[in-house]
Amino acid sequence: MDYEKIAKDFWENGFVIFENFFENTMMDEYNEKILEHYGVNPNWEHTKEFISKSSVEVIPWFPYREGKNYFDGIDKHQTFNTITDHILKEGWQNLYCMMMFSKAGSKGQAWHQDCIPDDKKRYNLNRLVYTHDITEETGGAIAIFPKTHIEGRLSAGLPSEDLEGQLVFKPKKGTVIFLHGHCWHKVLPVKKDRISSNFRAVPKNTPEDITDICVYRNMLYKFSTSEVLEER
Repeated sequence: MDYEKIAKDFWENGFVIFENFFENTMMDEYNEKILEHYGVNPNWEHTKEFISKSSVEVIPWFPYREGKNYFDGIDKHQTFNTITDHILKEGWQNLYCMMMFSKAGSKGQAWHQDCIPDDKKRYNLNRLVYTHDITEETGGAIAIFPKTHIEGRLSAGLPSEDLEGQLVFKPKKGTVIFLHGHCWHKVLPVKKDRISSNFRAVPKNTPEDITDICVYRNMLYKFSTSEVLEER
């Protein structure tokens, strides 16, 4: 594996994708564990105002915060972390592991940046892992706008409208996407229950609350206080 080229591609485009990165057997096992946690009718954890304004309908779960290290096969995977070493060359640390569940018929996620991009040296690295296929039938494809990790704040506008230049991906089981937190991205509407997981990392000395304020096309939102900081 050419790690230097991987890092170069990542910093040029804001993301890099690996298909068939993890074995199907492990993905099936992890997918089952995630479904067991959520059950058949999980509750929303966001406020109605947030869901309405952001066009985001995702239920998060942070298993390691509960002492449930079910997913060490990913978290401690040598190649997974070696790629991270080469992308974040000056050192890094885990931020958190977040499972994301979207109910069938939900909106997915509107365009957003995971953290404010005003300081280009402060950002998170999304390491997205897909434990089942994302298809036309399931919905929930991910749209990424390449090179926007260096463009500053996400443009203001309609939360989920298609943007010229976006790329849409339907990751298969075992796919991994390394995605810069400043890179504009969204999840399309979900037709069947959808799961993805995010093993977020950050450059060393990055504040733990780096992802507390998220940039949407119509607002800045602070999760810790459940408030809209700025209308856009």
